[in-house]
Amino acid sequence: MFLLLIGAYVKAQEKNVSGTVTSSEDGMMLPGVNIIVKGTASGTTSDFDGNYNIEVPDSNAILQFNYLGFVTQEIKVGAQTNISVVLQVDQNELEEIVVIGYGTVKKSDVSGSVSSVKSAELTAYPTVSAEQALQGRAAGVQVQSNNGGEPGAPIKVRIRGGTSINASSDALIVVDGFVGASMPAPQDIASMEVLKDASATAIYGSRGANGVIMVTTKKGTSSKPTLELNTSYSLQHVNNTIDLLDADEFATYRQAYSENYVQGPANTDWQDEIYTTGSISNTQLAFSGGSDNSKYYISGNYFAQDGVVINSNLERFTILSNVDVDITKRFKVGLNVFGGRSTKDGVSTQAQTGGTGGGDVISSAYRFAPDLGIYNADGTYTINSLGDDIDNPYALATESVDERKADTYRANFYAAYEFIDGLEFKTTFGFSSENTQIGKFKPTTILAGAGVGGEATFEYRNTTNTLSENYLTYNKSFGAHNLSLLGGYSYQKVQNEGAFAGARSFVTNEVSYRNLEGGAVTMQPSSYLNETELVSVFGRVNYEYASKYIFTFTARRDGSSNFSKNNKYAFFPSGAIAWNMAKENFLKDSNTITTWKWRASYGATGNPSISPYETLAKFSSVYAVVGDQQVNGVVLTDFANDNLKWETSKQLDLGLDVALFDNRLELSFDYYTIKTEDLLFPRPLPEYSGVSSQIQNIGELENKGYEFSINSRNITNQDFTWSTAFNFSRNKNKMVKLPDGDDLFIDSAPGHFLQRQTQILREGEAIGSFYGYEYKGVYQGGNFPEGTATLSGDSDPGGELFADLDGNGEISTADRKIIGDPTPDFTMGFNNDLRYKNFDMNLFFQASVGGEILNYTLLELGSGAANSTADMVNAWSPTNTNTDVPRPAVREKRITSRYVYDGSYVRLKNLSFGYNLPESFLGKTGLQTVRLYVSGQNLLTFTDYPGADPEANYRNDNNQRSNTNIGLDYGSYPNVRTFTMGLNMKF
Repeated sequence: MFLLLIGAYVKAQEKNVSGTVTSSEDGMMLPGVNIIVKGTASGTTSDFDGNYNIEVPDSNAILQFNYLGFVTQEIKVGAQTNISVVLQVDQNELEEIVVIGYGTVKKSDVSGSVSSVKSAELTAYPTVSAEQALQGRAAGVQVQSNNGGEPGAPIKVRIRGGTSINASSDALIVVDGFVGASMPAPQDIASMEVLKDASATAIYGSRGANGVIMVTTKKGTSSKPTLELNTSYSLQHVNNTIDLLDADEFATYRQAYSENYVQGPANTDWQDEIYTTGSISNTQLAFSGGSDNSKYYISGNYFAQDGVVINSNLERFTILSNVDVDITKRFKVGLNVFGGRSTKDGVSTQAQTGGTGGGDVISSAYRFAPDLGIYNADGTYTINSLGDDIDNPYALATESVDERKADTYRANFYAAYEFIDGLEFKTTFGFSSENTQIGKFKPTTILAGAGVGGEATFEYRNTTNTLSENYLTYNKSFGAHNLSLLGGYSYQKVQNEGAFAGARSFVTNEVSYRNLEGGAVTMQPSSYLNETELVSVFGRVNYEYASKYIFTFTARRDGSSNFSKNNKYAFFPSGAIAWNMAKENFLKDSNTITTWKWRASYGATGNPSISPYETLAKFSSVYAVVGDQQVNGVVLTDFANDNLKWETSKQLDLGLDVALFDNRLELSFDYYTIKTEDLLFPRPLPEYSGVSSQIQNIGELENKGYEFSINSRNITNQDFTWSTAFNFSRNKNKMVKLPDGDDLFIDSAPGHFLQRQTQILREGEAIGSFYGYEYKGVYQGGNFPEGTATLSGDSDPGGELFADLDGNGEISTADRKIIGDPTPDFTMGFNNDLRYKNFDMNLFFQASVGGEILNYTLLELGSGAANSTADMVNAWSPTNTNTDVPRPAVREKRITSRYVYDGSYVRLKNLSFGYNLPESFLGKTGLQTVRLYVSGQNLLTFTDYPGADPEANYRNDNNQRSNTNIGLDYGSYPNVRTFTMGLNMKF
């Protein structure tokens, strides 16, 4: 009886405690956490969902929570029966892994310049692509849309500036080991690393000069199946409009230099007519899980955007699947499959020419007379009443057809076998295909179609990419020494083919481009096929001693079918050293310094530079007449050149990585110089040769700059965390060598401007510098101020004054000079993440300072041959002489410094608030996590730029223009302000 009573008393003192264990880093549940009653052998572990349940002897018991990579935490039970714990990351034990070419490495052992971007940063707000989400996130990386907020607009990524003039400077994208892959949806990306210096990129040899973006998609885990739903809906509005003259102001302006002008019957704000409220619907459903031997991740994404310009939209479906299987302990296989389809309905923007029958929706909205309505009295569309005959923007947006469909597929299989501990062989085989169809139709209701009875065109493009890679990796540790060896072989083949067909003179506008045979007049068809093969051998040696001294040597030898026998192969080596001074005896016991690592690297990387068959003699088809019959013929258009070779970039990088206070404060600094040699330029040939020029390796350019980033965990406790990330970059470029030392001129103005030589390449100057006349204000009459003059025909008071550089009293082409540099002085990003209990907040700023913009839109609006900005109400007149706006007049569209502006801006890129439903509520529903959030993008922009948006990017849509046509603005799709509501759920 006594023993039974004692047992009952002890049992009455015991109690049951349950709860969940999560990570302070990302809020995810932690499985396998050891929970022990301190001082006893009694304990348990958390399950796959981070839940636990344990019996404790009494309320005085203390629970210990222990998990590898996290700080051990002790909690007294007291009266609590539910104890949920947030474990803090132990930065001394949890080592971040960085993905590099053909492998991974601990962050502490990185000897090159690498920036990492986490999954949470890429999905902080809805974006069209992962490239866009990268903007402002990594030092030295510039990201810009080629056409504002257009649905599906291409994104330009530059790492440490452009390294070429006439070849691409696009970064190489590697997705799960597939070189040259298309970017997956941001929600499917686990991590993204940006490789910047030669040591990091040389493993990709001839394609590494422009930097490499390494993308790792999400994988399955050894746990029970998990279903994740991420969905959001956004509303979008035009970020800014240009203040133009209304109908009455426009009539007054016109009558100032054309007394017979009769005001039209309407008062139309054309920007209001074409702009609308846009929207984005973005949904991802992901299913993952696995066992000890197999893991899987399957994700489907749906993205739909209705643009802020009427009749523009994008719809995209993608699916991603990752399967990894351990056949045996040493043999692993895996398959990555990606597929997607996008459908885009576009409107014409960024017109190359806006002459009669030309123009685009955006520039026409600025130019078109505001005293005209959409329709004439007879129901036809109005046509501009001054300057060139152009359609009104509403007609262009609603009548023209521009549809693009793209199907993308990619499959990448790997098998890895570990022969002995540390020695692994891996083979991969991948194939991708991208098919694009472009259909356009210009009906008879607009000028471009009216004169030809309607015009329809259809274009087909297909790109296939086959990649096979095989490599051995050997990792060995002996004492304080760690050695890693890599050697491999790669074969890649890229094939491009396409076809074009078109017709004119249709009976009806109803058929669009899907009935080419209905056109009475057939346009000349065309087709093409080209292939490139690349074979490579590559290797890397990494040696690390005592976590203090790190040495890396990388080399790759590439052979390309694009080059002839003299230069078919090239060798690209690099080397790097690093010293972690914090591991030395004089610092290893420091309570302040965790890491102090000096880095230095130097190496050579290449640019593919030329298109297939560029080294060969080429003939083009021509038509000739023999007798009275037309026959086909050929004519020589290019000479063979067996001496063409890769453009080569040689880069020096000096860096410093510092971590303080147990990694709560991390700083990184890099200084670099990049000299690109053997630039490709067309050299003029004598006219008697019959060929105008020949591509030769005869130029050099230089990029140099520095990067600084800082990451800090300002506050980290159970209820409140606050972390900050800041990056700052500066890159300046200049031409070092040009063919024969002569200036080269670039033409980028819209064709109807009739202006050439808008930019210049000059030795010692920045690439793409603006070239024109220096504006000196308004001529007030009498003698010209010293060093100034007016152009002939504009010498009355109120005319434009320009700098007279040659001092001859008149303005001519000899008085032109460099009038602007489009390269920003620096760019930066500033991100803050805060969490208080179940609430979270993100605040992200992005900025660009110092880059100048040549605004062709404002130049045209000031020419007198179109509507004008509201500034024209302050134009010079005999009663208004204190102004820098010349009198109203029709003037030639000259390139002058009057239209070169500071493009600096600071932008609140994202502000979001989220709430995670409490675990006490979720426990009743079977859900693991539920997060609700609202966010706003591009909410505030601080800038003095008078154009629609400082993130302008006109005529920058292909390799030949991507590095010289920067800082240009004309007819671009507007940037947008976005408001988003979203839901994240995990089952």
